[in-house]
Amino acid sequence: MDAGKLSICGEESFGTGSDHIREKDGIWAVLAWLNILAHRNKDKKVGERLVSVEDVAREHWATYGRNFFSRYDYEECESESTNKMMEHLRDLISKSSPGEKYGDYTLQFADDFSYTDPVDGSSVSKQGLRFVFSDGSRIIFRLSGTGSAGATIRLYIEQFESDASKHGLDAQIALKPLIDLALSISKLKDFTGRNQPTVIT
Repeated sequence: MDAGKLSICGEESFGTGSDHIREKDGIWAVLAWLNILAHRNKDKKVGERLVSVEDVAREHWATYGRNFFSRYDYEECESESTNKMMEHLRDLISKSSPGEKYGDYTLQFADDFSYTDPVDGSSVSKQGLRFVFSDGSRIIFRLSGTGSAGATIRLYIEQFESDASKHGLDAQIALKPLIDLALSISKLKDFTGRNQPTVIT
């Protein structure tokens, strides 16, 4: 953003901002939505039903489809067991090949994500273990923190849905097959003993 390559950004926990500051800006986000709603309702007469945020979202989904997303955080996991789980997944990735079937999903690719900054050319590795499927669905496993309190496993699940009849589904219902697949291939319960995430976003 400092380099002028984009002017709006967001994150998975719904924070939004623009290029006027380096961080999320809740006040800016609220004002942005109020501007959208003011524009969409400018011709409404007193007493008429106003266009809502939900209306705008559903109209967007009807035109472009909906991306269902969820993040599972397993906090304060024992570091040794979480590292073993990640090594298990890296081994699975090393043996994977495009076209493999994972339940109802067909693997497009799997990798250990690395990122090169387009502005300063710096690179970072081990940013998440990705399983990306032919329909665009993806599962990502990432460790956050390895301090004395243990590590946090973050599981990201995302799936595109073009069927408008399914756009109103709760994300946990829409993503359940993919979530079940992620927990199965990672053997997360076996490695960590956790039955439930600490936080679901």
